[in-house]
Amino acid sequence: MDEFSLGTLFVALIVILIFSGFFSSSETSMMALNRHRLNHLVRKGNRSAKLTASLLAHTDRLLGSILFGNTLANVAAAAVTQIIILRLLGASEGWVLAGTLGITFVILIFSEIMPKIIASSHPERVALFSSYPLAVLIKLFHPVVSVATAIVHYVLWLFRIKVQTDQSKHKMSMEELRMLVLESEQFLPHRHQKMLLNLVDLGRIAVNDVMVPRNQIEALDIGAAPEVLREQLATCHHTLLPVYEGALDNIVGILHVRRALVLMQREDFSNGELRELLHDPYFIPSDTALLSQLQHFQERHFRLGLVVDEYGELLGLVTLENILEEIVGDFTTQSPAQTGKLLRQKDGSLLVEGSTPLRDLNRKLGMHFPLNEAKTLNGLILEHLQDIPEAGTSLKIVDYPIEIIQTQDRVVKVAKIFPALSKK
Repeated sequence: MDEFSLGTLFVALIVILIFSGFFSSSETSMMALNRHRLNHLVRKGNRSAKLTASLLAHTDRLLGSILFGNTLANVAAAAVTQIIILRLLGASEGWVLAGTLGITFVILIFSEIMPKIIASSHPERVALFSSYPLAVLIKLFHPVVSVATAIVHYVLWLFRIKVQTDQSKHKMSMEELRMLVLESEQFLPHRHQKMLLNLVDLGRIAVNDVMVPRNQIEALDIGAAPEVLREQLATCHHTLLPVYEGALDNIVGILHVRRALVLMQREDFSNGELRELLHDPYFIPSDTALLSQLQHFQERHFRLGLVVDEYGELLGLVTLENILEEIVGDFTTQSPAQTGKLLRQKDGSLLVEGSTPLRDLNRKLGMHFPLNEAKTLNGLILEHLQDIPEAGTSLKIVDYPIEIIQTQDRVVKVAKIFPALSKK
């Protein structure tokens, strides 16, 4: 009878240790489970995922039940171990202490460390599997856990500590989304990954970061002679052209060049007929986010907008193609005035036009120029020096030595950028 009872105690101890390991692995897997992956499985109709999500919707009740079960199992394991020691070796304090240390070591290895390592390595499998027995145990432990949870909430209320109990509704920040795309390189081609990163960053970029500057706008003067207008229309590089009267600030409309082809074939067309073909101009505040502007273009069926500052002064223009190029890269044909030339020299330096956008230098050449007020290399140099430099002037901006090669009309036309100096 004693031998049978002792064997039963050993079996009970093993079962208790298994339950303790189950609770430890369940806690780790539930907390390590990817919530976005879980929501995806829920949308696909996975029953285990739905049950897991419902458990995570009440984190206090879930953790309370797991901790109660784990604590109960560990205490029961210690009690059964002491009974086994008393049966085998008698009521010796030394053996009881040794048994306590022994069961502590066993619980640490087989009921804590090993189950948690397995659960953290395969959180989805463990969590979905353990959701069914956990649902039963939560109902079984509900009376005790409810009392304990109520006490915890009261203590937290006393200390004015706010907690979020529904972890299934955790929302991903833009930085987390960016990191998720960066870590997905094994699943996505590099080009697709770069496009997704550009799309994530689209909300941070304003239209004045990518616009065509005012001095590079290709436009028509409605007051010019018909022969001049015909020549400009025949040689223009774009299908949409702003049309002004007298001065570029006085934009009267937008012309779709294709609509003017019939007029160009006539020798006697008038400026009034050309004016009738114009669409109303669309003006955009300079600090509008690119993502918002993309939505505005889509809603209003526009492809070109004129960028103005807070005083209504024309700063430049932005097109649908400009925004799309921020996502997929360059693909449209630009006019010569909008093409920043880059000539690499034998010594590793670059000859760069002052009108080259800083975003292009950073994106295409991997440089790290600051993108604050200045949008072009010329603007950055003028901002740094607080003066208009002469040819031959040298300076250093964020570890890049720069030499001014040519200035004209109070702007830097050409500069030479040397490789960045290494930091010691």
